[in-house]
Amino acid sequence: MTTEIKAPQFPEAVADGTVATWHKKPGEAIARDELLVDIETDKVVLEVVAPHDGVVGKILKEEGDTVLSQELIGYLEEGSGAAAASSEPAAAEAKPAPAAEPEAGSVEDGWGPAVRKLISENNLDPSKIKGTGKGGRITKEDVLNHLKSGASQPAEVTAKPAAAPSEVPAAGAANVSFGEREERRVPMTRLRARVAERLLAAQHNSAMLTTFNEVNMKPVMDMRKNYKDLFEKVHGHRLGFMSFFTIAATEALKKYPAVNASIDGNDIVYHGYYDIGVAVSTDRGLVVPILRDVDKMGFAEIEGKIVDYGKKAQAGKLSLEEMTGGTFTISNGGVFGSLWSTPILNPPQTAILGMHKIQERPMAVNGKVEILPMMYLALSYDHRLIDGKEAVQFLVAIKDLLEDPARLLLDL
Repeated sequence: MTTEIKAPQFPEAVADGTVATWHKKPGEAIARDELLVDIETDKVVLEVVAPHDGVVGKILKEEGDTVLSQELIGYLEEGSGAAAASSEPAAAEAKPAPAAEPEAGSVEDGWGPAVRKLISENNLDPSKIKGTGKGGRITKEDVLNHLKSGASQPAEVTAKPAAAPSEVPAAGAANVSFGEREERRVPMTRLRARVAERLLAAQHNSAMLTTFNEVNMKPVMDMRKNYKDLFEKVHGHRLGFMSFFTIAATEALKKYPAVNASIDGNDIVYHGYYDIGVAVSTDRGLVVPILRDVDKMGFAEIEGKIVDYGKKAQAGKLSLEEMTGGTFTISNGGVFGSLWSTPILNPPQTAILGMHKIQERPMAVNGKVEILPMMYLALSYDHRLIDGKEAVQFLVAIKDLLEDPARLLLDL
């Protein structure tokens, strides 16, 4: 019996997708619920798994092809790996018996785009990476753990002549070939292309301005120091900075509802809820999962949700629902060492808060010079809706709450 393999049912907001990776080739056996193919949209990567045990038949849509919702992309033949093996000519028995599963580190493992990119960018030897995925397949976490262990060594850097490279880097990998004048053209991923489109639209279709302020982070840092161990023991995860900024921003949004509003044509839409987007950088591009109803959440719930979103984002597991909507966005460039930036709006939202690196600086306090941990804050806003006075006051409100974090707990 032959079963049709179809693309997933795309959400209404997604027009089409691209075949990112076939994890099995025609003729290969596959078990029920084993990952068969990844379909990449401009928002998420959708996984298609095998509906039953069988053998991959004809593939109709190759990697890089565009597919529509529920479009036929291939066939799955009924059977099992054992049955398929028994149907091979007897002459094949004279050859060394192949392993039941692909050898860890081989190309046949079906690496995802992120794995291929990391291996190529860091010039790793795949045979030295222990795969923990199905069939010994190397996952992104395996590569990251390999890098963290310090065991990574360049893959035959000196063994291959520069004039005749025997391998072609994986599509999507960065062009890292120092000392040689070579270049390589690769298409943008759908997600990166969509991000680029939205960023350009934000600059072309809004009157965007940015206002800055600075905040003394010592009170927040002292509170974290005093309670971080107890917090982690009780809640199971660490107390970070994002929960402070998220709650402070929510309280400021209550005072200045225009910053939480959006523009729809000639209408202003004021939102009676607070859905905060948290920008996360991934190998595939920038994604913004949404913390919904933040005004009803506490520090522990916010931190737990952010940790969960971070893991999902790096693994490409965020759902479209988790990234849809949002009334305000917070972007933390400080994790990469950024000291100062002007964040770009996330339409149709009318404001975005930029966090930055905490830097010790001499500050004048009550006529004396003190060394304090300071952070620059940036608020980019759409001047069509938000006046400069309102934007400055909103940013000052966040500053005041962070410099006296007890007010966040006392609702003052």
